[in-house]
Amino acid sequence: MTLRRRGLIDLEKFTIACAESCTGGLLMSRLTDFAGASNYVKGGVVAYTNEIKNKILRVDKETLEKFGAVSSQTALAMAKNVREIFDSTFGMSTTGVAGPDKSEGKDVGTVFIAIAGADFADVKEFHFTGTRSEIKFQTADEAFKILLERTH
Repeated sequence: MTLRRRGLIDLEKFTIACAESCTGGLLMSRLTDFAGASNYVKGGVVAYTNEIKNKILRVDKETLEKFGAVSSQTALAMAKNVREIFDSTFGMSTTGVAGPDKSEGKDVGTVFIAIAGADFADVKEFHFTGTRSEIKFQTADEAFKILLERTH
């Protein structure tokens, strides 16, 4: 899904920051595919380890220990905190299991996507199927759908 090309979102009306785990930078890559991306993309963090989720994204160690990196609680903290860190209109996050093996007892394809704004924070759980790459792209597509819902 290419948001701007299809005219789905006026990206100049807000700013965004992303905290990515399972998508490994795919959200940021796709958001910056267009000239002028610096007008709406503030920045992002690819946080593959709990150490980075804690130290850089300020996800509480207790949250990571109690709920795990692949959880709604962690996804929400990542989205809220990246928004605050980058002082953006929206913060988005992805965390999940892209495969090929289970992680933290969660099945391959289990993904949490969160979005946070000044007065809201939402998270959705998904169960995708396919290869590692397919799961990453499905996650990014769903993240953009969630962003679309929040900007209209």
